[in-house]
Amino acid sequence: MNWFHHPIHHGTHTGGTAVTLTEGSIIKGIVSFAIPVFLGQLLQQLYNMADAWVIGNFASTEAFAAVSSGGSLTYLIIGFFNGIAIGGGVIISRYFGAKDEKNVQKAVHNNVLFGILSSILATVVGLALVPRILVLMNTPENVLPYSLTYFRIYCAGVSTVIMYNIFMSVMRALGDSVHPLYYLIFSSLVNVALDLVLVAGFGFGVAGAAAATVISQGLSVILCLIRMCRLTDYTRLDIHKLRFDRRILSQIISQGLPTGIQNSVISLGNLVVQTNINSFGAYAMSGQGAYAKIEGFVFLPIMSMSMALPTFVSQNLGAQKYDRAKKGAIFGIASGMVLAELIGLILYVGCPYALRFFVDSEEAISYGTIHAQTVAPFFLLVAFSHCAAGVMRGCGKSFVPMLTMLAFWCGVRILYVTVALRCFPVYQTIAWAYPLTWSLSSIVFLVYLLKSDWLHAYEKSGRNRVLNGCK
Repeated sequence: MNWFHHPIHHGTHTGGTAVTLTEGSIIKGIVSFAIPVFLGQLLQQLYNMADAWVIGNFASTEAFAAVSSGGSLTYLIIGFFNGIAIGGGVIISRYFGAKDEKNVQKAVHNNVLFGILSSILATVVGLALVPRILVLMNTPENVLPYSLTYFRIYCAGVSTVIMYNIFMSVMRALGDSVHPLYYLIFSSLVNVALDLVLVAGFGFGVAGAAAATVISQGLSVILCLIRMCRLTDYTRLDIHKLRFDRRILSQIISQGLPTGIQNSVISLGNLVVQTNINSFGAYAMSGQGAYAKIEGFVFLPIMSMSMALPTFVSQNLGAQKYDRAKKGAIFGIASGMVLAELIGLILYVGCPYALRFFVDSEEAISYGTIHAQTVAPFFLLVAFSHCAAGVMRGCGKSFVPMLTMLAFWCGVRILYVTVALRCFPVYQTIAWAYPLTWSLSSIVFLVYLLKSDWLHAYEKSGRNRVLNGCK
């Protein structure tokens, strides 16, 4: 899970619309910004859902386990690079808002060039290390061949995933959030069609599912590239201008490094948890994997709100509308928690039926139900943590949520699972790792928001630092 901040500019720009959140209704402003974010996140989940549904219904339990248990590993591969790409988007936004055409050009081309080199590195590292990592994850012998096939194809095409995120970050930074959504709709439909043809039609199993994801994501990259190369103003991508600028590159890395580190380390923590799930066998992997697909959808409203809050808070603090920023933060956190708990209660009751959409094994459904009914009552806590972290990032306090998430969602989570399973070697012990770490992070965030004068701290230092960065 990520908490990316894409600033939104006043006015309009070629190829898209821009929104200001410093005027009008607070509720309408936050909700109207969160809805397109929600739609984009929803479409991204369709990639995983299509793979899971087709594999779960047209392939074996082992094949489904291989695909569904790989989320932490895939994000470990791309999370660090995507985090730094977000830093590139922030830099582009800053110069674009300052109407600094020369540095916008440099930032766009440095971000794209960084993505190309990152893609090469991620491909080589992924192909070299994934087989060893799968063994270290205690992947069952009957699942390992399917996992190897899936991840070798995925890693060979991981550049499509990284480059799409690069292009999406650049276009949003330039005020265009419409075209990335169009391209994602197109690639999602292609992904579903290819899944049906390659897996259900030709019986290619996990190889077909991996190929469908890579091909469809690659098509979205081509569409993004064509769009950016056809722009007619100074934001146009020119292949001949792809060269590194040390000053711009250092800004991109310094902005994106905290998010990149957080993505990778939390993914590593979830990888350890997945390793312990794997030790319970293929049915546990399938059941938890099926739940993960459902969770990916039910968490969308929570994540959309947490991604809207940094932009709302930062825009209003930049406009010196501190009371409006505080009211928006309170509304965002409260509405996120209420919505999350309602979703949690629905999932608690309906999870056995929802799981059948992905798997038909009663034993796998049993594992998935145990996990869902353990964590669902605590969804308000994960919503609070995400939304509070979003508010802090909007105030320029990105290291506070980074350190908190790393300490609890990685460190404590690994420690708990490692120790608790020795005392209580049952599957439900693993599921309790999530409510525990959500509770601890929520306590830290609550104390910080109540005790620190975060609005005035930003007024004294953060706003001036941001403005100075634009000069």
